[in-house]
Amino acid sequence: MRFVLYLILLTAPLTALRAQQPETAIKALLEQQIKGWNQGNLETFMQTYWQSDSLVFIGKHGPTYGWQKTLDRYKQSYPDTAAMGKLNFNLLEIRPLSSEVYFVVGKWHLQRTAGDMEGHFTLIIKKIKGAWKIIADHSS
Repeated sequence: MRFVLYLILLTAPLTALRAQQPETAIKALLEQQIKGWNQGNLETFMQTYWQSDSLVFIGKHGPTYGWQKTLDRYKQSYPDTAAMGKLNFNLLEIRPLSSEVYFVVGKWHLQRTAGDMEGHFTLIIKKIKGAWKIIADHSS
């Protein structure tokens, strides 16, 4: 009995560390988005999304399907760095749906000279070929 208890106590920190790794990677992914956006680089920002025709982005104009169409929509809505402003996220929840799929809820804020904008987002983030990618984004 002591041996079993010893093994449980010995492996508990490793289990906790493994559980944190996806959340840490997801936070880093979102930091990459912020960095790309704030540099005025939509292509870098979009590297966090799944490069697939199955990507779905839902914004104020309804759903957009596909990575390229999502990038094109961003370029149309934010044609220059003044329109883009400076982005910040406040993560409210990161919840595992499985070991390789996470649900993320947060708040976004754009600080711009033309007037600040803000709203909320929900993301589905999936580990694909060893990398975490946004496969669905609903931002309002």
